[in-house]
Amino acid sequence: MDTSDWVAERFEEHRPHLRAVAYRMLGSLSEADDAVQEAWLRLGRADTSGVENLGGWLRTVVGRVCLDMLRSRRSRREEPLGVQALEPIGSPEDGLDPEHEALMADSLGLALLVVLETLAPAERVAFVLHDLFAVPFDEIAPIVGRSPTAARQLASRARRRVQGGAAVPDPDGARQREVVRAFLAASRGGDFEALLALLDPNVVLRADPAAVKMGASRVLRGAVAVAGTFKGRARVAQPALVNGVAGAVWAQDGRPRVTFGFTIAGGKILEITLIADPERLRWIDLVLLPD
Repeated sequence: MDTSDWVAERFEEHRPHLRAVAYRMLGSLSEADDAVQEAWLRLGRADTSGVENLGGWLRTVVGRVCLDMLRSRRSRREEPLGVQALEPIGSPEDGLDPEHEALMADSLGLALLVVLETLAPAERVAFVLHDLFAVPFDEIAPIVGRSPTAARQLASRARRRVQGGAAVPDPDGARQREVVRAFLAASRGGDFEALLALLDPNVVLRADPAAVKMGASRVLRGAVAVAGTFKGRARVAQPALVNGVAGAVWAQDGRPRVTFGFTIAGGKILEITLIADPERLRWIDLVLLPD
């Protein structure tokens, strides 16, 4: 086996871990794959003959790539989409590794990603690497460009925000579906008070660019604003399981046009995410439910 084959094999051994790390940092599977691919390209250009811990070296590269992506996202003032299991997971033949399948099935982890979106890029990187993957601060420090002590402070500050803001979605699928059905009924009936009762006061509605082109607001915050948007609408939306999570879908001529993802905790809707991009819709697993 020549050197290039050996390096390629070692990289593939580390790919599942690198992908999981990048996903936690970015909250997007497609962006996580981009970060891992960039790490592969940099590996091909680097002299790793003196690298004793290839896994650690690759994790450092992925961390720096993710940090740059998070900073670029913030500089463009992008409002990240919610992460209620709506990002395409991949085609069935992809054969996702057990670590990644567990990651995607972890509803608490998905709720955590919502809170991570509120962190500054360096805070998020430090917290994810240390608290979720037990990476020592000596290794985190050069990634975020700080001293180990400063990196520890970043993770600590992020931890306090996470502990104060992470809402755990209702684990009862039947209860989630009940809330969604009640929301759709109130929307169709124009019952503003019923909508308010189902929405958390700080609820956030987010729509992808395709949904915005169809008339949705890119971002709406607050129960009054969101209830006003849905009052008298959703007449053609149907309850559905969206990647296994209670949600809704608007279909036309048998094809889904918009999916509605809901983050629900304590019987209240915390977040609604609208996805209308045809490419993303193509990978979403939809199961229609009785209305």
